Amino acid sequence: MILAALVSRAQHRNDPLTPQEIDQIRDSSWEPQQRLTLYVKFARARLEALEQLRNDPKVKDRAQQTHDKLDDFARIYDELNDNIDTYVERRDDIRKPLKTIIGADTEFQAKLRALKDATGVTPDEAREYEFVLSSALETVDTSADDHRKLLADQEEAAKHRKKPDSKQSASRNE
Repeated sequence: MILAALVSRAQHRNDPLTPQEIDQIRDSSWEPQQRLTLYVKFARARLEALEQLRNDPKVKDRAQQTHDKLDDFARIYDELNDNIDTYVERRDDIRKPLKTIIGADTEFQAKLRALKDATGVTPDEAREYEFVLSSALETVDTSADDHRKLLADQEEAAKHRKKPDSKQSASRNE
């Protein structure tokens, strides 16, 4: 009986995205602006749900639920980064979504730090999610730096892309 409950819980925790979110990601195909914005939206939703959970005095097993929500956030954020890597490998121009992501990084850092510095949390409760919180915060911190550097690199590359020569354009129009 206990084993069945553990297996059921493990299967339930497999994907941090809901079926509707998976459909939205699938429907966005490989359009960087849409897809990356969706990942930001879903990561933000997990942190907002976490804040609601933390502020609800009726919640039981707050430490475990905090752990699970942080884990879902981290897994979605990792997917965001994996998608960024894919677009970079494809040499896609992702400057616009990167600006959105960099803004979200700052927001995510603030929310994670607020949780880390939260008052009224017992040491036992904090231990339950301390590792996943530290890992998520470290990942967001490192990624925020990487995202800013990538945006700068893409901005620089955009300056050097070959622009159509105005003489060639004029001669084609004649």
